[in-house]
Amino acid sequence: MQRVCLALPTMRSCPDTIVELAEEAAYAVANFDVEVHLLILDTTDAAQFAENAGAVAALEPTPGVVVHHLGNARQREFLRRVTERSGAADPELLLDMMLPPTVAYGSCVNRLFLGAAALGCTSAHLRNDDADFQVVEGRKIFPIHHELLSIGRPAGEAAADVTRSELDPADADKPVMLVSGSFIGELNVDISEIHELDPDIYRDVVRLWTPPVWPEEDRDAMVDVSFKGAGSEPFTTDESVLGVPDIWDVYMCNIALDHRAYEVLPLLPSVKTIGSDYALLHAMVHSRLPGVVHNRHIVNYYTPERRIGAGFISYQMRFVKFLLSMLYLYPVYGGMIDLGRGLLDERHGLKVEPILGLVRGSVDWDRAGNEYCLDVLDRSYRKLGGKYAELADAVAEQRQQLLDEAQEDAERWAVLIGAWASLVAASRAEGLGTASEVAAG
Repeated sequence: MQRVCLALPTMRSCPDTIVELAEEAAYAVANFDVEVHLLILDTTDAAQFAENAGAVAALEPTPGVVVHHLGNARQREFLRRVTERSGAADPELLLDMMLPPTVAYGSCVNRLFLGAAALGCTSAHLRNDDADFQVVEGRKIFPIHHELLSIGRPAGEAAADVTRSELDPADADKPVMLVSGSFIGELNVDISEIHELDPDIYRDVVRLWTPPVWPEEDRDAMVDVSFKGAGSEPFTTDESVLGVPDIWDVYMCNIALDHRAYEVLPLLPSVKTIGSDYALLHAMVHSRLPGVVHNRHIVNYYTPERRIGAGFISYQMRFVKFLLSMLYLYPVYGGMIDLGRGLLDERHGLKVEPILGLVRGSVDWDRAGNEYCLDVLDRSYRKLGGKYAELADAVAEQRQQLLDEAQEDAERWAVLIGAWASLVAASRAEGLGTASEVAAG
């Protein structure tokens, strides 16, 4: 029987999401020969943790579904054992990268990956706490349906269970290590208000994340599709395509990944930075690994705290850091494209050495591009006025820190990549304990 990890990182009270994921897990065990470990990594405060714990405690037991709910203390305990067992020269640095004291999207997913390894799972199925499943005629449309049909199987075999195959026959023996849908609803980056206020400023801001070496028309085309997912068309009937996915068709909060991918390459441990969790997907797509893209899209929505006051400034600063991170990521992605299938070993697995070389080569990139980025943001935010002028002041006050942190994030990622194999091995050896042992915060 296959053991899989249905994974939820959260930093807020989300009892309804927990109930929905338990329903998805129950669907999986009812329809597939799997044991599902629902892993909830919870970094909320005590009151919110108690709300989530209450939802976990109220779940109806389902044979084949094991729920693990870990708060900060349990996560730190597990990670301390793992980092020390890994034999790393600086386990405290690794612990800080894995569980920093602030928001870090890549780090929380990396923790899920190590948790999946500790549980002996062969795949991780990632969800988010600010999305819902689509509902058609009273039936929830669970992405895990398509994920379990294909993940980990030789692509030639998986072809029988998709609605269309674009598989190169030469890739039939390669495993399907990525299965993904997208999202409908609101933009997956909360910047639609900028477009409502001034479409021209929106275009100027979003262009900052496009590759500067691209022709102007290609950069403009990228602006038009950025952050929009699958649009607004609701689910009607299943569609799935096997082949080499387009990076625009995959979404990190609606995805299944085979362990042979996430046990090789960790995500950026950037703090206070959105979009830091896509590098692994780029490696898989650019290495031409076969994957499945389906239309069981989730419904994205915004939590209200990111729209006003300190929550607004905090969220938008994460977007600023995302823009700055691209200076160091695009050289890596470009190198991945150039290497193509050269990123794979003889067993069709990702090779970490060439990726690590690309990351190390990016850390000393000329900062002029990021200086320009901050200049454009300053002008744009001040022209919008109001709370955006306050945001411009916050960015200006932290300008040097933001530039330094963007480079430091790339340097820390290189360190983490170098230590990742030993962290994965240590996680497997340590294990995560039983559900009852890890249920408390």
